[in-house]
Amino acid sequence: MENEKVKYLIDMINDMDVKNKLRLAICMSKSEWSGLIYNTKENYERFDNMLKSIDEEYRTTLINFGKYKIVMFAMAKLMEMETMEQNKIALYLFNNIKTI
Repeated sequence: MENEKVKYLIDMINDMDVKNKLRLAICMSKSEWSGLIYNTKENYERFDNMLKSIDEEYRTTLINFGKYKIVMFAMAKLMEMETMEQNKIALYLFNNIKTI
């Protein structure tokens, strides 16, 4: 059952465009609601700079991540998971972004 939740979220991440992957990574890297071991300031700054380089809206205005329903849905699903599962998702997402 637990592996199905991880697979579901990984499939969702694979279907996201680059901007939404970065938005999700930013939300995860600055979130304090979980036991993520990957939510460091360095990760946040790296994802922040990457998104600024490809998204004019993000670069020029304060962005409301709540308007990106897929990102908020993924964050809600992450909150339902155990810490170990959350870290698997974070590691997958962060490694996936490195290949972009």
